[in-house]
Amino acid sequence: MKQARHCFLSESGEVLARWQEAFPKAVGMRFTEAAQSRPAPTLLWVRLPQDRAVAPLLAEIRRRLGNLPCVVLSDLPDDNQALESFSAAAKGYCNTHAAAAFLRQVAEVVGQGGLWIGESLMTRLVEATARIESPPPMESSDSWAAHLTPREQEVARAIAEGASNKEIARGLGITERTVKLHVGAVLEKLGVRDRLQIALIVNGIRQSQPA
Repeated sequence: MKQARHCFLSESGEVLARWQEAFPKAVGMRFTEAAQSRPAPTLLWVRLPQDRAVAPLLAEIRRRLGNLPCVVLSDLPDDNQALESFSAAAKGYCNTHAAAAFLRQVAEVVGQGGLWIGESLMTRLVEATARIESPPPMESSDSWAAHLTPREQEVARAIAEGASNKEIARGLGITERTVKLHVGAVLEKLGVRDRLQIALIVNGIRQSQPA
């Protein structure tokens, strides 16, 4: 089998139409074939069978194909299964039938070394960080704010409370497009990759000064 940038592993080995639309050169492979062909894709997409646990399946795949980055695809996605996937070192988790544009976004984030965490799970994790009691940091817990404009500070604090872009836009009286621009600026200025890291900084769970 020729090397492919995207390889979709499943019980049937099929490549769904949306997957092919997202990545025209993608290939499909059955789990049972993985050890035989040993492809070297940039990214593995693993369609999770309903009767298989995540961790043993990913461990088996890594034994056969090596430690390649993988995204778990679920026909019935839920937050608990997503957490299991990330605990098993998956780089992303999303719906098997996600739109092609969405899949390309996932691939871009993972390809840049990030994790793709769905909005529902991200909100759950962010809310959890707000409840963690941590010891007072050596420097002011608001030192991160010095890097941001007043509006960006408002957006960062709203993110730390678990608010979605739509909720932030409504609360601040601005458009979602403007919120996205502010979120992008906050990520860049604080030197982090995602909303969860913003929440950790704002809530004082880790050193607040950007790396």
